[in-house]
Amino acid sequence: MANMDIGMVGMAVMGSNLALNMADHGYQVACYNYTPDLTETFVKEHPHENAHPFYDLKEFVASLKKPRIIMMMIMAGKPVDSMIDQLIPLLDKGDIIIDGGNSFFGDTMRRYDTCKAHGLNFFGTGISGGETGARRGPCIMPGGDKDAYASVQPIFEAIAAKADGAPCCTYIGESGAGHFVKMVHNGIEYADMQLIAESYLLLKYAGGLKNDAIAKIFRKWNEGELKSYLVGITADVLAEHDDLADGFLVDKIVDSAGQKGTGRWTSIEAMKEGVNTSLITAACNARVMSNQSMLRQKMQQALPAAAIAHKSRQDFIDDVEASLYTGKIAAYAQGFALYRAASAHYGWQLDYSRIASIFRGGCIIQAAFLEKITEAYEKTPDIENLMGDAFFLQRIQQNLPALRRTVAFGITCGLPIPALANAASYIDATRSPLLGANLIQGLRDDFGAHTYQRTDREGAFHHNWSQN
Repeated sequence: MANMDIGMVGMAVMGSNLALNMADHGYQVACYNYTPDLTETFVKEHPHENAHPFYDLKEFVASLKKPRIIMMMIMAGKPVDSMIDQLIPLLDKGDIIIDGGNSFFGDTMRRYDTCKAHGLNFFGTGISGGETGARRGPCIMPGGDKDAYASVQPIFEAIAAKADGAPCCTYIGESGAGHFVKMVHNGIEYADMQLIAESYLLLKYAGGLKNDAIAKIFRKWNEGELKSYLVGITADVLAEHDDLADGFLVDKIVDSAGQKGTGRWTSIEAMKEGVNTSLITAACNARVMSNQSMLRQKMQQALPAAAIAHKSRQDFIDDVEASLYTGKIAAYAQGFALYRAASAHYGWQLDYSRIASIFRGGCIIQAAFLEKITEAYEKTPDIENLMGDAFFLQRIQQNLPALRRTVAFGITCGLPIPALANAASYIDATRSPLLGANLIQGLRDDFGAHTYQRTDREGAFHHNWSQN
């Protein structure tokens, strides 16, 4: 008998926790994994009267009410295509396939078209919040057919995190819009974490502060304008004592950070769209450098660091706080500028205020800061750059001297602070009357006859440059 409300394919951490979340909200959930072991483990460790195991794909599909709704939480790439190929012959027109993994939005657009050709609806859906979010309430970013969204909306809104009582879920747009928004969310997350890491480096090595003292500083910051999920857990990580030896655990973690590709994708797509996302790119490059351990060891010998003059005054701590906040403004401004460019390019008509609003809960970049972004886009939906909003402009004007002092001191100390440095450069680039591009264009015309435009008359010009 077909009485299941939704089917979950993929019973690893994210899929199993989303299934339990749905079951908690009264939905009958059919659970399937291409290998039976994960389904068996799920049933054994998390028995739930509304979660039902299936070990045969045909039986799994047959158990679902029509229109059938199947959500995949499986590894991105070929496994998604393979599962879609297996599902298509078993489904009827109007049925819905949801990919909730971190798929590349270009793949989602292709899959959307493939499913549409078979009369099926495909949703590329960003899910943010990790294991805890999946179980207790994630941020959900669905992209697909607008009319078909009515079938999945009640389930998504029920299981999503809530901010001021509103679900952290909204219809994003057609085709790959949902996965694009999640991709850029992750890019902003990269920049946010890099800014936090650089603030930690400054406080510890330029400020001479111990981990427990820095943890207290981040806890205090988390009570003010910087209040966010990432700032909060930064304090927790810094304060955590090692469970296997003496000291703090963070000092025993190898200085090498991984990445799954979404930050890199964001940087590449920004280049394609002609949008400056220098903080996100700097964060990606910082992770790349963190993995160049042999090179770093050699260069430490070849270029030994100069002694750092500790600067632990409260003024310095306040400067770092102001710099972190200003860097966050620049990072979000870049991310939302990319949303704006992509929305125009793909015709998605993204609602930037709603996107900022759903980011307020459930997701990794959730922050009080996002309330101001929501308000900014409610006031001026088509604002060209977030930094032009009166609130953020005032904060930049107030904090820019602190950012300059922090960057200058950090560089003088020999500390790598690429995200903070790029924040200062990005802000300066948006306000500078000249960027040196006039000279670059002159050089291009000299060696390649690329022409140039003049400030005093219309048209394209080429000059016969004198060769010395």
